[in-house]
Amino acid sequence: MKIRIGTAGWAIPAEVRGRFPVTGGGLERYAARLGAVEINTTFYRRHRPTTFARWAAATPRDFRFSVKAPREITHLRKLENCDDLLAELASDLESLGDRLGPILVQTPPSLLFNDARTAVFLDAFRARFETPVVIEPRHPSWFTEAADKLLADHGAARVAADPEPAPGAGLPGGDGCVYFRLHGSPAMYRSAHGRDRLEIIRDMVLAWGTRDRDLWVIFDNTALGEAVGDALALAQMTDGA
Repeated sequence: MKIRIGTAGWAIPAEVRGRFPVTGGGLERYAARLGAVEINTTFYRRHRPTTFARWAAATPRDFRFSVKAPREITHLRKLENCDDLLAELASDLESLGDRLGPILVQTPPSLLFNDARTAVFLDAFRARFETPVVIEPRHPSWFTEAADKLLADHGAARVAADPEPAPGAGLPGGDGCVYFRLHGSPAMYRSAHGRDRLEIIRDMVLAWGTRDRDLWVIFDNTALGEAVGDALALAQMTDGA
């Protein structure tokens, strides 16, 4: 079982800067203490393959990047007719090499689950990628046995989100990997989780551990810089797990 703990982006706040090496670039210093990171900027724009190659070169061999799918896929085309965009993304991400982890597909809160549309999208994804795909839906229609079975049948995981946008969203679903995405509570994107909550998160994460799939825990409470401190604390709590 491998637990990959990181944050959305690799900015290191001043409050925890002393816990990282003092030399090297920002990503290099971040990767010396945490084993994963989620690239969110790909949601907004394409990056050159040389950029991904430079990022890969700045990290240890066991480091992994998850990558957020472009908003044109999720919010504009709403998972439909995305073959060309998936081809572009796959081509761009080749430069990450073996550092590439899951692709995060966060759908808009208004997007209802549709079995045919989802199946076609996941088939198109699998034709381009060998890496796991993780869906983060936010409409209640996605959190049913039927939706979960379709995701599992297509080898797709569903994010465990905190706070949960709908009943059932706080637990992982689907198949392929386990991916916790923690946005901060009570103030989303802003609040630190605190020791007691992190202990609950640790126990929940470990309960989902298996030997045949990675566990991902990404802290997205980055607005006030709380994510890195939470990630470091959880990494210490799970050391040796």
